Amino acid sequence: MNTLSINHLSLTYKNGSQAIKDISLEIGNGMFGLLGPNGAGKSSLMKTIVGLQKPSSGNILFNGNDISKNPDCIKQNLGFLPQDFGVYPKISAYDLLNHIAILKGIKEHSERKDQVFNLLEKVNLSDFRNKEVHTFSGGMKQRFGVAQALLGNPKIIIVDEPTAGLDPEERNRFNSLLNDISKEVIVILSTHLVEDVRNLCSEMAIMDKGQVLRKGKPNDLISELENRIWSKPIDKNEWETYQLSHHIISQQLIERELYITTFSEEQPNGFNSVSPLLEHVYFHTLRQKP
Repeated sequence: MNTLSINHLSLTYKNGSQAIKDISLEIGNGMFGLLGPNGAGKSSLMKTIVGLQKPSSGNILFNGNDISKNPDCIKQNLGFLPQDFGVYPKISAYDLLNHIAILKGIKEHSERKDQVFNLLEKVNLSDFRNKEVHTFSGGMKQRFGVAQALLGNPKIIIVDEPTAGLDPEERNRFNSLLNDISKEVIVILSTHLVEDVRNLCSEMAIMDKGQVLRKGKPNDLISELENRIWSKPIDKNEWETYQLSHHIISQQLIERELYITTFSEEQPNGFNSVSPLLEHVYFHTLRQKP
């Protein structure tokens, strides 16, 4: 069992901007969702976890080792799938994976060959191993990204906005692959898409402005909102009036009609009860006054 312990972590850049504010998290094997809007501090936290920058205070322990004092302890066990996996040269999937394996320190030829073939099989790209990666579809590129992240048998994998731009079928295939991988290692999924966290993660945290605002199991967080979420259709001209008189957490068009959703301990006049969803947890958390 792998463990990542983040203890009272803070990071202030030289320009005085505080990117991380006293974050503490315990993460074990499985899929952990880090959910937050763009600019919430997710990327700063990811860079600190992988040892690319040192925190101003606090520490991160990976399997008991302090990353600040010994960054190699996580770098040697890390797989990373960025949002955009770079520019692909005109090279086949097999040759590019083999090259990345060399960069990751897998020196023995037969070991590299076995890993590359096994990973191409795992991500369902064996039939395309001689095809140039730059010609792959978006979903195929993401699956190739997973294969390169898994080279060297990492114990922790960080995935940044993985399903952006994928069609529904590719998205489902990709999510199933991530789910299978996370049974034996830590997978941290950094995203602003509530749906990805709801579908994949057994533990999660919501970040904004460098802070962790909520953390826990998605189902537990959803249950806390039972009988507290209400919705009604309104005329768009009524929006400002309702915004002043109710704690509106979201609005959306349904069949061209504007619906507002509010959080309240009691049923507001004219509103109907709604079964809470993880997106209600997310919007309610972000809209709570500090």
